[in-house]
Amino acid sequence: MYGSIAEILEQSEKNGKAFWEVVMEADMESRDASRDASRQTMAQMLAVMKAADRAYEGERKSASGLSGGDGKLLEAYNRAGKNLCGEFLGKVMERAIKMGESNACMKRIVAAPTAGSCGVIPAVLLSYEEAFGAPEDELVNALYVAAGIGKVIGENASISGAFGGCQAEIGSASAMAAGALAYLQGGDNAAIVNAAALALKNMLGLACDPVGGLVEVPCVKRNSHGAVNAVTSAQIALAGIKSAISPDDVIDSMRRIGNEMPASLKETGKGGLATSESAKRLCECTAVCVGA
Repeated sequence: MYGSIAEILEQSEKNGKAFWEVVMEADMESRDASRDASRQTMAQMLAVMKAADRAYEGERKSASGLSGGDGKLLEAYNRAGKNLCGEFLGKVMERAIKMGESNACMKRIVAAPTAGSCGVIPAVLLSYEEAFGAPEDELVNALYVAAGIGKVIGENASISGAFGGCQAEIGSASAMAAGALAYLQGGDNAAIVNAAALALKNMLGLACDPVGGLVEVPCVKRNSHGAVNAVTSAQIALAGIKSAISPDDVIDSMRRIGNEMPASLKETGKGGLATSESAKRLCECTAVCVGA
C-alpha cells in the first residue's frame, strides 16, 4: 500500500515494478481481488468511458437549459479544419465538453475522479487511442496510473469541490490525466509524476463557483481546459522539464489552499462567477435559483 507519490516511486524502484503495477497490486490487496478481477474492473471503467463518448447527443439540453450543444459546435469547428490546436488537441477539447454535457444531461459517465470532472481523463485517453492506436491493455495500465495519483490526492488533500474548490475536481482530474498520458507516451516514473505535478500546479486556487448550484456553468467548459492542461503538462514533462515543487508538496499545497478558501468559493453557488450579473440573468431565464 502507499500514501504518497514518493511511496509509489519507492515501491516501484525497490520491487522493480512499473508505476501502474504498484497501484494495481495495492488495489488487489485492498479489495482482496485477483489480478484478473482488478484488471477487469478497470477495463469496465474504460468501456463505460468509451460508451459514454459514443452516446453523446448534440441536440440534448440539460433540465436547467444551461448545458447542451457546445460539444456539437466544437465538433463542427474541428471538422472544418479551423482549430489552430490541431486534430489531436481539438478532439481532446471536443470530447471533454461532450462528456461534461452528458453528465449535466443525466447520462451515464464515469466519475473520474468526480462527476463534475468526468470529461478530462476520457478526453485525453480516448483521443490518444484514436490518434495513435494504443492497445487496450496499455489504456488500462494508464488508468491505474491515473488512479494512483488520484488516490494520493484524495487521501492527502481532496477531490471534492465542496471541500477544496474546483482545484480539487478539475485540478485532480488534470493531474491524473497528465500522468496517464505521460505513461502512454513511454515516459518513465519521473515523467509521470512531474506531469501530474505540473498539471496540478496550474490549477491551484481554482474556485468552485457553479451558477445556480448546478454542475454546469462554468464546470462543463472547465473540463476542456483541464484536459488541455493535462496534455501540455505531459509534453513538458516528457521533454525532461521537472516541477521545482515535488508532487507531494504540490498536493499538500492544494490541501492548504483549499482550507484557506472561503466557503463562498467551494460549491455553495454564493461566490465567484455564481453571483455575477450574467449568472443572475441566466438564473432568471432558466428559473434556476442561485445558491439552491
